[in-house]
Amino acid sequence: MQQQYVETAPGVRLWTERRGAPEAPALLLVMGAQASGLGWPDALVDALAARHQVIRYDHRDTGRSTTAFDQHPYPITDLARDAVRVLDGLGVEKAHLVGMSLGGMLTQLVLADHPERVLSATLIGTCALSETPYEAPDGTRVPVGELPGIAPEVLEMWSRPVEDRGPEAELDRRVEHWRVLNGGQLPVEDAYFRDLEARIIAHTGTHVASTAHARADDSHMLRTEELADTKVPTLVISGPAEPVFPPPHPRHLAQVIGAGGARVVEIAGMGHALPPAVQGPLAEAILTHTDAVGA
Repeated sequence: MQQQYVETAPGVRLWTERRGAPEAPALLLVMGAQASGLGWPDALVDALAARHQVIRYDHRDTGRSTTAFDQHPYPITDLARDAVRVLDGLGVEKAHLVGMSLGGMLTQLVLADHPERVLSATLIGTCALSETPYEAPDGTRVPVGELPGIAPEVLEMWSRPVEDRGPEAELDRRVEHWRVLNGGQLPVEDAYFRDLEARIIAHTGTHVASTAHARADDSHMLRTEELADTKVPTLVISGPAEPVFPPPHPRHLAQVIGAGGARVVEIAGMGHALPPAVQGPLAEAILTHTDAVGA
């Protein structure tokens, strides 16, 4: 395991970690909003590192990376540029990209804007950056704005102000958050998520949650034509219990990538979280995909 800081913009340094053989095909993990790279579970990272040099990193305003937003606000699209600059800083010409939630959107931006850097893409718990309507099994075309939205219980939790009530209360809040995001089909392992978040807090050096990504400008993210034209092999992971981008969002995403060229794999019981029960099947799906593509 190797840790390194990479400068991705003037005054912005991102923490990175690499696991696996340096000569193996690189695989970049791109986490979601407000999420440290440690949000990718160690067991999943180690499973992927059996065949890849796996890179995970902290976005700006997360983990050990530069806290920059309040002094120098940036758009969400800068987070996608950061992903490419992480590869640059580590001397990686091309990589398999795996993105979850906002990280799935950032992966789409890289896929659209820098396809020459992407060996393959895997998209988890995200929505398409496309205005192309969804075509239902009966042939009905559904406008993107009419696809199912975020579950009410998630919206209710996200609407609450995050107050600093100390480390233990913050851990309680984060565990409750994962309980809601887990989606209701798989048992919630409170102890697992509490330990995960305790390690993230220790890694970050503070329990105070950042809100930078929620406040960042999210305009100029649509890539309808570019995604339709991409030739990069893409896998879409579908979670039947997904409460943020519920079905049929994965099918819609697969339809718009490469004009229907993406493959969909469903992970039983999966929501918008990575509990132990989904990590094995998820690693298998990703490795099957990257093995088929090669380096």
